[in-house]
Amino acid sequence: MTTPATRSDGIDLSAIEFWERPPAERYEAFARLRALPQPAYFAEPESPFTTPGGGYYAFARHADVTEASRQPDLFSSARGATSIEDLPAEFNEYFGSMINMDDPRHARLRRIVSRAFTPKMIKKFEYDVERTAALIVDDLLETGPCDFVEHVSARLPLKIICDMMGISDEHYAMVLRNTNLILAGGDPEFLSEDLDLAVTQILSAGQELADLVTALAAQRQEHPADDLTTALASANIDGEQLTTAELASFFVLLVVAGNETTRTAISHGLNLLTEHRDQREMLLADLEGRLPAAVEEIVRYVSPVTWMRRSVTRDCTLNGHEFREGDKALLIYASANRDESVFEHPEQFNIARSPNPHVGFGAAGPHFCLGAHLARREITAMLHEMLARVPTIRATAEPDRLLSSFINGIKHLPCAFD
Repeated sequence: MTTPATRSDGIDLSAIEFWERPPAERYEAFARLRALPQPAYFAEPESPFTTPGGGYYAFARHADVTEASRQPDLFSSARGATSIEDLPAEFNEYFGSMINMDDPRHARLRRIVSRAFTPKMIKKFEYDVERTAALIVDDLLETGPCDFVEHVSARLPLKIICDMMGISDEHYAMVLRNTNLILAGGDPEFLSEDLDLAVTQILSAGQELADLVTALAAQRQEHPADDLTTALASANIDGEQLTTAELASFFVLLVVAGNETTRTAISHGLNLLTEHRDQREMLLADLEGRLPAAVEEIVRYVSPVTWMRRSVTRDCTLNGHEFREGDKALLIYASANRDESVFEHPEQFNIARSPNPHVGFGAAGPHFCLGAHLARREITAMLHEMLARVPTIRATAEPDRLLSSFINGIKHLPCAFD
């Protein structure tokens, strides 16, 4: 039986204290995990759902993360992808939708939503993305020095997703508040430190979002509109449609993942371009030409989603390492994106990096991020508008970071410009 390891090295991924460390210390710890002869094993974090004696392997190498992602039949998502502990199945599906499913259920759901959530569909909203970015910068110029997260990075993905779904402005504050709650991790700014109360807060947040889209979908059945809610509610692929519960769950996934990860990348983008003036100057010298690669490097460097979990379905061997049925594995994207065997000088922020096979949107496989195309478009539009019109914008203090092992978030980031 495998026993928990690496605590003696000062590394314990299950301890919230590890995630309170400065980013440089966490990345150094990941490098030590990559150097081990086999994936390290940790005890589960303590919670009401902890399995007695339970633990998990930390897949820190790029090769292990990508190979496990390509084999969903061996490395399953059905027991939960966004929690180390085994949460109740209903909880997983309610908050994770198809992230917490395997085929054939995953394939069915993705097949239906993909018909409504395609690059062609997103292209219809590209003008809205650029227009919204322009309006946000208009407001920024009028507001002056401010919290960049509140006034810039959080606003774009929230408005775009709500507009895509057909959700009116009056609901924006509620959607943002509940998004923050669901992905709060262990941060006391958003969640109670009382575990029972925190669970209640999260469930209530999900219910409020689900109620919103369920009511909207019912309206669209009677009065269709040119929005994603109508497309999802009416999608019929080979006689299959989304149930009301599936639509609500997918909306929770879309609004939570789309808001948090995109604003995280935009927030980190400003911070990185403040810290790395040479990269900022290089980017400003050819904004049109260098921005696409810069966006990819931001996503690689910060890894907005730190990890996803998988569960082993049968005894198997992966890259020479043996695993048993029932084992858990954490695919640590934040470590894979710094793998020295894949990226030259991975600790350097280099907007000209090429090739850049990062796994910031997940690795290739059936669970690759469905919204990656939209996220790239939003990050690109916001940075382009901001740097073209406010080239001196900069962070004026250290980021106030989200206390979470799952999301590499920034809660607040003061900014100023000339």
